Amino acid sequence: MTKVYPNSANANIVPAYEPQRLNGSGSDDETATVLTVWKKSLLLNCNGFTVFDSKGNLVFRVDNYLAGHKGEIVLMDAAGKPLLTIRRKRLSLGDNWVVYDGETTENPRFCATKHVNILKNKCLAHVTSANSRKGSDASKNYDNKNAVFYQMEGSYAQRCCAVYDSKRRRVAEIKRKEAVGGVALGVDVFSLIVQPDMDTSVAMSLVILLDQMYGTSRR
Repeated sequence: MTKVYPNSANANIVPAYEPQRLNGSGSDDETATVLTVWKKSLLLNCNGFTVFDSKGNLVFRVDNYLAGHKGEIVLMDAAGKPLLTIRRKRLSLGDNWVVYDGETTENPRFCATKHVNILKNKCLAHVTSANSRKGSDASKNYDNKNAVFYQMEGSYAQRCCAVYDSKRRRVAEIKRKEAVGGVALGVDVFSLIVQPDMDTSVAMSLVILLDQMYGTSRR
C-alpha cells in the first residue's frame, strides 16, 4: 500500500487545495475536532476519501471505494493501517451495514441501518449494537435508548447532517465548507466536526455509510 503524507516533502500526490486555508470550522466549540473531508482517493484510478486535520495533515483515507459493490470498505489511518471495515449485511431486509475493528470478520463493533420510515423523514440512519436482537428492525425502537447508539439526521446530499447519541446530544456534524474568499468548494469537500465524546474514526465511518446510503452513485 502506497503511503501518502501530504505535508511531507516526499509526498507523491499533492492535494488540489490547501486544507489549512479553508474557512470556517462550523463550530463554536473549541474542544471539537474539525476535519476536512475530500471525496477523492490519493491513489490514481481509485475512488475514496481523504481526510485532513485543521493543520492539513492526513488523518484518514479510503482507497478501495471502487470495491464498494463488493460490500466492503476499509477506513485507514494516514499510514495505511486498517482502522474499521464496513461490510454490507447480507441476506437482510433494507440497507444494513456492519462495522468491524481493523479487517476482522468477527465480533462486529456496531450495525447501521438506513431509515425508511417516511413519517420521520429527518432521520437518515441509525446505529445499533451489532449484538442487538432487534438489529435490522431497530426502526421500531427509537425510544429504546439501549438499542440505538447514534441517530443521523438532516440531508447528506446538501452536506448538512447531525449525529445524535442516545441522550440526544449532538456529537458530530457534517457541514458545507468554503475556501478563503468565500469560493464554494462543492459537495466533494466538506467539514466533519466531532465532539470529544465521539471517536473520530467512528464519525468518519458514519460519513462513509451515509455516502453509501445516500450518495449520488447509490441512488
